[in-house]
Amino acid sequence: MSTDAALLDEFCDALWLEDGLSRSSLDSYRRDLRIFSEWMAKSHHKTLVDATHGDLLEYLAQRFRNDIKPRSAARLLSSLKRFYRFQYREGNIDNDPSLQIDAPKLPRSLPGSLIEEDVQALIDAPDVMTPRGLRDRAMLETLYASGLRVSELVSLNFSQLNQDAGVLRVLGKGAKERLVPLGEEALDWIRDYLAEARGVLLGGRTCDALFVTARGNGMTRQAFWNLIKRYAAASGIRKPVSPHTLRHAFATHLLNHGADLRVVQMLLGHSDISTTQIYTHVARERLKELHAKHHPRG
Repeated sequence: MSTDAALLDEFCDALWLEDGLSRSSLDSYRRDLRIFSEWMAKSHHKTLVDATHGDLLEYLAQRFRNDIKPRSAARLLSSLKRFYRFQYREGNIDNDPSLQIDAPKLPRSLPGSLIEEDVQALIDAPDVMTPRGLRDRAMLETLYASGLRVSELVSLNFSQLNQDAGVLRVLGKGAKERLVPLGEEALDWIRDYLAEARGVLLGGRTCDALFVTARGNGMTRQAFWNLIKRYAAASGIRKPVSPHTLRHAFATHLLNHGADLRVVQMLLGHSDISTTQIYTHVARERLKELHAKHHPRG
């Protein structure tokens, strides 16, 4: 097990150096591989580098018998494949045992989204007469105007905002940088927040984060997720709402209003156009709903 722990440390360090993966992504890789390592030690008295093709198949079959979900199985296999590809590259193994193991086919699921009226109700929910409400309104406006991932939103530093150009300099997945326009509405709310609320929340303390809490720290993903849940309930939205829901709404509404798919891809920070294409299905479903509701022959 000590050997496996050292291998996992080396592997995760390489992922961080080569791909700039986030802490949560690295933790997912480490967790998947640590559980497999424990299973190997208990079932076969082997270390990770001693695993065979048959060992991997046996382990995956056991996980399927325990009703592992297809997406979890795909992530697990991805972790195993990447780990053994790295070990082969480093010369720690002679053969890659994960070769010729196919990932499970995933059902195509459409991301949840909100209609424009619901987004407006959600954004209007904070009490902007208070410093916290003004901050929350600025954050919601920013999220909907830019389509940022929640991790990108809460990690924004003051230096990443260019008020004159009206853009954010965002560091996304894989440490890839992109410029995202804000639009006048979001920019106005950010300016109001900076002028009237940020200093009050900091109370004389200093913090590099753009969006801060009353404790003088940057907002966390969990705290913002809870804020959105509360505002969704207050605005009467019945469907599940998360920060990612506004990212989906951003992309879907752009396409509904005629935006080019490649532009949406760049704004979202997707490396592959196929990831963005799912939003065309969302937009198409919305058009079908509108047709069925409003056309006399619908």
